Amino acid sequence: MRRTILCIAAMLAPVFAQAQTAADFFKARKMTIVTSASVGGGYDQYARLLSRHMPKHIPGAPSMVVQNMPGAEGIKAANYLYSVAPRDGSVVGGLQRNTGLAKFYHPDNSNANFDARKFTWLGSTQQEIGFFLARTATGVKGLEELKTKEITVSSTSRNSPSSIYPRLLNALYGTKIRVIEGYDGSQASLLAIERAEVDGHISGGTSAAFRARYRPWEVAGQVAIIMQLGMERDHEYPNVPTALELAPNDTARKIFEIAFVEQVMGRPFVIPPEVPPDRVAVLRKAFDATMIDKEFLEEAAKQGAEIDPVTGARINELLDKVYTAPADLAQRVRDLVQ
Repeated sequence: MRRTILCIAAMLAPVFAQAQTAADFFKARKMTIVTSASVGGGYDQYARLLSRHMPKHIPGAPSMVVQNMPGAEGIKAANYLYSVAPRDGSVVGGLQRNTGLAKFYHPDNSNANFDARKFTWLGSTQQEIGFFLARTATGVKGLEELKTKEITVSSTSRNSPSSIYPRLLNALYGTKIRVIEGYDGSQASLLAIERAEVDGHISGGTSAAFRARYRPWEVAGQVAIIMQLGMERDHEYPNVPTALELAPNDTARKIFEIAFVEQVMGRPFVIPPEVPPDRVAVLRKAFDATMIDKEFLEEAAKQGAEIDPVTGARINELLDKVYTAPADLAQRVRDLVQ
């Protein structure tokens, strides 16, 4: 009899699960945002902002806590979200902007055990634009000087934008940039400029902390932004051209358009694959509502956290376009970033 009851219960479980509404599921639930960043950084800042405001837009009034899971340029958290985290909508992931292209750049990367296109992307709180900062003492003011004079730039690691973008510029634009890798984060990379260990830095993004660090040097005339790395110009620097605008040919432009997809995904949030569609709809709607929430925007402004959102559907579209790029173009990009 006991075995019969258990069998009937097992058969009915999916029916009960389907009958449970999204509101029922989220009611008073404790949700988790797993962020790939350490405490105190820009990614962590956006995750904590989201955790305080997104729950009020989810039926059932759940709560959200932040769990930090740094490691391997965001790969550790992405692997967890893809293979370990519950696929029920209770876990949201805050990934790094370059995680989405990790398997595109390195298809044989055995450490990245996920398919970025199979995540459900909720959206991004910000679209990023990288800056090329150069010490004014170098005399380098733009692309033409970069073609004739070698300058050094600080970088964290070879697979970071601060190293990839200079290599692309060298190969496609004829610049003479020498990358010095091994700095521990963007703040250390900027400190290297202050100490005159390097001539400049090419950033993957421009967080509030990043801008606050270099701005006094800019005001003092010690550094200048000579190029922007992104799909469009930053509103604070309308007269500084982007790498796309300076592209010498169509191939260079297409390659940077692929590289800059991660800029559009500036501060991305995802949920694991196979979350029930009704819960996906609730979470995407809640994310979008948070991006225009007055209290959320006010707190973000107080923290200096820029909000320039991108929808999850847009991110999924961009990733599909990248991963289905013509084979010869895809291989050219991979060869250049190695």
